[in-house]
Amino acid sequence: MSRTGAEIRASETKAKIIQDRISLAERHFGQLCDDVASFTRKCARLRDKGDQIAKDLVDYTEAETLNPSMVRALSEFASNLSTVQDYRQAQVTRLEARVLTPLANYGLKCKQAKNDIKDGMKVQELEVTQRKKLDRLRQKSPADRAQLTMAETELQKASVKASASTKSLEQLIDKFEEEKLKDLKKIMTDFVNIEMIYHAKALEMYTECFQNIKTFDIEEDIEEFRAKMQPSNSTNRMNMVRSSSYTSLESASEQQPTSSLRRQQSAPNSQNTTPLKSINNSASNSPLRATADSRNGVNDEESEEEDEEEESEEDDDDDDDDEYTETETERTETARSTARTDKPTGQSQKTVIRPPSSLIKKVSQ
Repeated sequence: MSRTGAEIRASETKAKIIQDRISLAERHFGQLCDDVASFTRKCARLRDKGDQIAKDLVDYTEAETLNPSMVRALSEFASNLSTVQDYRQAQVTRLEARVLTPLANYGLKCKQAKNDIKDGMKVQELEVTQRKKLDRLRQKSPADRAQLTMAETELQKASVKASASTKSLEQLIDKFEEEKLKDLKKIMTDFVNIEMIYHAKALEMYTECFQNIKTFDIEEDIEEFRAKMQPSNSTNRMNMVRSSSYTSLESASEQQPTSSLRRQQSAPNSQNTTPLKSINNSASNSPLRATADSRNGVNDEESEEEDEEEESEEDDDDDDDDEYTETETERTETARSTARTDKPTGQSQKTVIRPPSSLIKKVSQ
């Protein structure tokens, strides 16, 4: 038996309600999925920033040479903060697996439910079409029983299918609503549990971080800094000793070039005195000196006269050099002749021949 118009309109209303419910769930679940995904990404970025803060603290403690209590406290603080970021990583992983993935899967569920609703709506539209066809036949040819019977049979088949479709849609929406509520409850429960677990663990570690900060000993660090800025008296004395030793080494290094310069200046003087000694030695070893020494002696009066002659000859010019050569030759010959003539008589005439003082003076210069 075919359904009445009221039943058909009721089925259409139910189908529209089901379609609206599915569309509502699809729209809001999609928005919730986007927000949870953004929240998860923000948590991941927050985890990275927390790791960077811990790394910066570790780098600072490694570079710090003073403030020992601060170094200890910050090292422990960085370790606990890094542990918090490990818990945050676990939070991100759980959010992706237990919250984000079920919400993302609801897009497929809603699409499948919409396809089922479209199939049910097509069956109901077929029933409506058959009813309109039957009504037109009744108006045009009310006496044609065969066509009317055939149209009524088609309408009954369409009505049966439409009724079955309406029931299946009711079951579909009922199941969809039940699964939606259960899934939403589980998703939100998992979300809260994940956040509670993270925050509970993070609270424990942040409590440790607070205790680490409380171990800061400002007085100890200030004393360490002041001791570094103001070294002890022993250190000052050592610094003074080092500076005095450095000063003495520098003065000694400055005196070494001066002494070497003096030796270089004195070297030519020693070289200048050497020719005089050699000349004196050669003069003492000359034949004139040998001839004079061969004599028996020199009278005192002659010595005095010779001394006077030496004093008078000190003021002579360089021209006496030529006269000295001639005089020396004459005296040598006279001395030889006197020595030959005086030997038989036993009388020795003592004669001392000296070079002029001007020559000695010139050689000494």
